[in-house]
Amino acid sequence: MAGRGEPPEGVPEGLPGGSDDEYRSVVFDESFVRAARLQEYSAQERMSDHEKAVRDRPGWTGRDRDGRGSGRGGAGVKQALVLVLLVAVAFGAAVYLGVRHPYQPPPATRAGLMRTAVIPLAPEGAVPGGEPAELFERSPAAQYRTGAEGITLPSARRTAHFSEGQVMSALTIAKHYLTASSLDPDVLKGSTVRPVRALLDPDQLTQFDRSFDAPADDGRHAATGWLVRFDPAQVTPADEPVRVQGVLRVEESESARLEVTSDHTFVYALRPAAGAAGDPRADGASLFTVRRELRLRFDRDDLRTHRAELVVSYAQVGPQACSADAAGHLRPVPAGQRAPAEGPAGTDPYATGPATPALCGVFAPSAMPSPRGGG
Repeated sequence: MAGRGEPPEGVPEGLPGGSDDEYRSVVFDESFVRAARLQEYSAQERMSDHEKAVRDRPGWTGRDRDGRGSGRGGAGVKQALVLVLLVAVAFGAAVYLGVRHPYQPPPATRAGLMRTAVIPLAPEGAVPGGEPAELFERSPAAQYRTGAEGITLPSARRTAHFSEGQVMSALTIAKHYLTASSLDPDVLKGSTVRPVRALLDPDQLTQFDRSFDAPADDGRHAATGWLVRFDPAQVTPADEPVRVQGVLRVEESESARLEVTSDHTFVYALRPAAGAAGDPRADGASLFTVRRELRLRFDRDDLRTHRAELVVSYAQVGPQACSADAAGHLRPVPAGQRAPAEGPAGTDPYATGPATPALCGVFAPSAMPSPRGGG
């Protein structure tokens, strides 16, 4: 006898519990029906002419007939609140990062190319020679200070956008640059450029490296515009300390950056290099004078990294022949010798490319060491 609820012929084979068991897991509750987006037309409506058998239902408000909210409506509200919260957090994070990490300056504010000029000063007569200490005593540099002591720092005062400490940092970096580029013995001998390169703004390193790989007197790529170095095949620095005198000035530029201007005269005692060509009767050492006028620029990143942007470098050097190539090395006229009786190298006005006029001056006799026994 069939069990309760089973058909008289029993349960069909292969369907345990009857065919209805297959659909017992599918439950169409009221919330599911209300959430349906489609609705079948009624019998009366289907008798009319309709293209579709179903129609769209209006959006459900999430409340049942008795006014109570369902679980789906509450979940939608929670999701909306979470979305609003996430948007607020993202906006706040963007504002915070914008304050802590301001945008990088545009390319227009990056360090530019350094402009340089090296002017030889040719002696009118023979270059005086002697022992370094004696030569200094007989020269206008007798009262100059020695080495870095001659590069004195002025008092620092705050500007519109820089504190007193930042102004002093700019002056200190400028002094370090002058010391490395004008007083370092290895730099003067031409054996290294690293102390100077380490103090430059990274944007200028390409120009700096090219100036030493292929020096040129084009106003942009003279190695002697970046630093002082002598031709090691001709001369070598003597043991006597370099004499220095000059001033440093600082001001804030219109671009809200600090600019330090230096104007210093460096006087070097040089001896002929071993095996150098020249008169063997040359009277020992000689003095060589370099007046350097530099303009260095600093932004806040330069002050933080202890680096500078060299904007302009102007130098007068002598005694040196007008025809000597001073782009790569300074080439002094040795003691006891004269400069060739010729003017500066010729300039071809028909040549194409940038104009590079040859400039040269005369080394004033009063700037030379006075004759022995002179007043």
